[in-house]
Amino acid sequence: MLVERHYYDTVSQAMNGLAARGYTTDFKLEPEKDKIVAPQRSLELSPEDFEIDEIYRFEGITDPGDEMIVYAISSHNHKIKGVLVNAFGTYSDSNTYDIVKRLHKHL
Repeated sequence: MLVERHYYDTVSQAMNGLAARGYTTDFKLEPEKDKIVAPQRSLELSPEDFEIDEIYRFEGITDPGDEMIVYAISSHNHKIKGVLVNAFGTYSDSNTYDIVKRLHKHL
C-alpha cells in the first residue's frame, strides 16, 4: 500500500492539514491520570487504545519554546481520530513523554 507523505512548515499548517484529513479531535494528555483525553466527547482513554499514524516535528530556530511535536493519532476501537501536540527539548515533560512512548506506532 502506497502512503502519501505530507510536509508542513508550521504547527498550524500541520493542524489544519490533519483536520482536513479527518483528524478533528484535539486530544489532551493527563499524566496524573495516565490518560489521553478527548474533552469534546468526554472520553478518557489509555495510551494503548491509540496508534500513531503520523508524526511532525517542528524545531524552534530562535526560540526553544517553539519546539513541538504534532502526533496524528487514532483509535479504531473508539472510532476517533485527532491530534496530540507536545513540547520537546527544553520544555518537554517526562510524565507526558511516558504516555507518548506507550502509544503504538503504526507508521
